[in-house]
Amino acid sequence: MIVRSSPEGAVEVVVVHRPRYDDWTIPKGKVDPGETLEEAALREVREETGIVGRLGRYLGESRYPGPDGEPKVVHYWVVHPEETPPFEPNEEVDELRWLPVPEARELLTHLRDRELVGLVLRS
Repeated sequence: MIVRSSPEGAVEVVVVHRPRYDDWTIPKGKVDPGETLEEAALREVREETGIVGRLGRYLGESRYPGPDGEPKVVHYWVVHPEETPPFEPNEEVDELRWLPVPEARELLTHLRDRELVGLVLRS
C-alpha cells in the first residue's frame, strides 16, 4: 500500500480503479518466477502506478478466492514513494487517486482492502 503525508500532515494512500473488474482497490499482483515477495510488491506498484518506492513495514497477508474461484494469497507492505511521475493509465489501471485514509476506506470496493487501509493509522 503506497502511503505518504499530505502537505497538511494527513496520511494519504493510493487507490486505483481497475476497469476489468470495475472496482477500486490498492495495487497488488502476482509473483513472477524467481522473484521474492518483496521484489514482486515493488514491481507491481511500479507497473500499475508508475511509482517507484521502497518497502516499509509488513502489513500481513490476505487470503480470499480469486475471480476464477482459486485461492489467492496477497502479501502487503507499506510502500514509501521515492519517484512519483504523473500517472498514465495502463492495461490494468485506468485511474489513480491519492486519498486521506477515511476517504480511501469509503471508496474501496472490497472489505479486505478497507480493513488493510485502516492498519496504516495504527502504530
